[in-house]
Amino acid sequence: MSCEHVERELDAYLDRELETESSSAIRDHLNACASCRRQVAAREALSRLVRAMPYYSPPDRLRARVSAQGKPSASMRRVFTWAAAAALVVSVGGGLSLWRSASTGSDAVATVANEVVDSHVRSLMANHLFDVQSTDQHTVKPWFLGKLDFSPPVVDLAPIGFPLVGGRLDYLGGRPAAALVYQRQKHTINVFVWPTSDPASDVKEEALRGFHVRRWVRQGMSFCVVSELNDDDLTEFARALQAS
Repeated sequence: MSCEHVERELDAYLDRELETESSSAIRDHLNACASCRRQVAAREALSRLVRAMPYYSPPDRLRARVSAQGKPSASMRRVFTWAAAAALVVSVGGGLSLWRSASTGSDAVATVANEVVDSHVRSLMANHLFDVQSTDQHTVKPWFLGKLDFSPPVVDLAPIGFPLVGGRLDYLGGRPAAALVYQRQKHTINVFVWPTSDPASDVKEEALRGFHVRRWVRQGMSFCVVSELNDDDLTEFARALQAS
């Protein structure tokens, strides 16, 4: 099965509308294709966002006006469009408030893990891995000066096969974070760094939506590593970064 075929059937696959044989063929393809797995992760992230949005019923007066007019006029369609946009803005704002209020505990950890995976997927799909592209840590680290209220540690792990290739600004929980980009052969590794008051911790491992995640806290900084790289290599990378 080709990537083009999977893309055409992806919505039906996620909605479980395909026959068993077709679903099985797509699962087999996803197991072997990192690019299509990223598409699945992006669709699932969007689906979670939509499901999280509260439903806003139109006021009775607006319903009555629409019913009285029959087919909505152009002006009324614009009203609905703006109402939907306003609802989305309010919902997203509420979602950020919920993230901030859940700043401790297992729910917060799960939220952060989902956010970093979403950011990793967006960076690959939007072809926006870099704001600064360089293999020189002395170029990448100074680039963040004045753009963040902290200085992320930047190291080059090229000697052990994980070269630094650049960095960018990202956002987690409504605040800026540094995203450092490394590579292992053709695999991309995103390292998200932001300040925290949490105590230091060892590397914790987890898998989420087809991606491997490693996270730890060191010297007042949270580190979260995301990649589709295999478990052993990503663990090696995380331990080397933690020890640097």
